[in-house]
Amino acid sequence: MADALDRLEIPYTWHKVVPFIGDLTPAPTIRDPNDVVMFGSYTLWRYAQANDLKPGVFKIRPFVHEVPWQPFLLNGADALFLKLRDVPAKLPHDGKSWFLRPVEDSKEEPGKVKTTGEIIELANKVLALGENEIPKGSLRHDTELMFTEPARILKEWRLWVVRNEIVTYSLYKEGSRVVYRHEIDDDALEFANGLVKANPDYAPAYVIDICRTDDGLKMLETNCINAAGFYEADLLKLVSSINELSDIQIKS
Repeated sequence: MADALDRLEIPYTWHKVVPFIGDLTPAPTIRDPNDVVMFGSYTLWRYAQANDLKPGVFKIRPFVHEVPWQPFLLNGADALFLKLRDVPAKLPHDGKSWFLRPVEDSKEEPGKVKTTGEIIELANKVLALGENEIPKGSLRHDTELMFTEPARILKEWRLWVVRNEIVTYSLYKEGSRVVYRHEIDDDALEFANGLVKANPDYAPAYVIDICRTDDGLKMLETNCINAAGFYEADLLKLVSSINELSDIQIKS
């Protein structure tokens, strides 16, 4: 991204995020708080909000609750939702495997497949802590979790959406292999465009992940564009589109 910013002559600065606190070191010198976009940790939204920086971080709503997308979700219709505090009592300890992830785009726990035993053990470890002992950005007693049946995924793509247009994309997984290539199947791009058009008021900018399965193309999830991995995206296009979006928001 820094190379793209340099080529487009867009000024930027580097900072470290202080763990659990969210402050930046060194402290940034901000000329215009209405002309700031932050990339890196998802927790930067707290700093942007506290310092009234705009657009700052493009926060998103939980994708699973977006009605226009529900017919296209991978196992979305069969998802189980539980607060972490309810997991030990309500998740059957039967050895079954689940794909687990937080409903919010909070990165409290990366999405992955776990057995019920592993999930209950994880919940009990968190519940053994008092709420005031849990660091910011970690699983909490009231974290809402989504559980879905594991599925065989053939390919996975990430697409970057700005102002309801897909500006770039990347393949990031092929079968079980992590593969970064700036490519996408024609029908997958058409499918993703349909998802964007189906929910045009979702966010000014976001990332959407889709996949090919034995049952066709499915939507995996959305992510905060400010904290999503770039893979083999065209960063010149991405940076340019976000810079234009920022300019539009300032003028409006």
